Amino acid sequence: MIQTSHRPRKRFGQHFLHDGGVIAKIVDTIAPQSGERLVEIGPGLGALTIPLLQRHGRLEVVELDRDLIPLLVERCLEVGALVVHQGDALRFDFTALASGERIRLVGNLPYNISTPLLFHLLDHSAVIDDMHFMLQKEVVDRMAASAGDDAYGRLSVMLAARCAVQPLFEIGPGAFTPPPKVDSAIVRLVPHRQPPFALGDPERFARIVNQAFSMRRKTLRNALRGLVDAEGIEAAGLDPGARPETVSPEAFGRLAATSGATPDSR
Repeated sequence: MIQTSHRPRKRFGQHFLHDGGVIAKIVDTIAPQSGERLVEIGPGLGALTIPLLQRHGRLEVVELDRDLIPLLVERCLEVGALVVHQGDALRFDFTALASGERIRLVGNLPYNISTPLLFHLLDHSAVIDDMHFMLQKEVVDRMAASAGDDAYGRLSVMLAARCAVQPLFEIGPGAFTPPPKVDSAIVRLVPHRQPPFALGDPERFARIVNQAFSMRRKTLRNALRGLVDAEGIEAAGLDPGARPETVSPEAFGRLAATSGATPDSR
């Protein structure tokens, strides 16, 4: 027997979108075109799935909650071609899904896993044309922040190296069931086909950014001890006494490209 209702599960971070005006605005923003591979992460009860299917005719979805899938399939039977991939988006292989094609990703991402999920998706950016996600507004603020902004941090820098980030519009808690305790926002991410600045070794870049912002109130000299010495920081055109939140993504790239860095022993 097909379910007719579903109780949102806190452990999955489920908040189901129900505001028709907001849904229409999101679909218009995504503007799906014929022939595109469109993939929705976390379709839930189909609030976006159904209008996207109506507009596009075919949609692939990645859904973790097995109990939701029969209800979703039932709702979409007369709407369009729905392909369901049951699995955890945090571990899902989007490159394999693309099979040599390019895909567009959309979704109302679970707020409790949004940051690690974004980093996972960046690992598959070579097959992604763009991403339109609903996220906690605070996270979107961090994603789009510039050096010197209060919200600027590791997420800002890592995303800047891999994609263009464009906040689009905000959504209040009343558009969801149950209402979250935070405001939400829609953001567009477009992976760069070519890096916007030199990174040196990407793994070294990630280590430097991670270590810098794990001690963001310290100076670069102290925060990066063991990775880049004071001379290496100066060689990148930076003041060893500067704090990480004042350093641009491009400057972090120069730090990562610094060769022969040794622990500062002073």
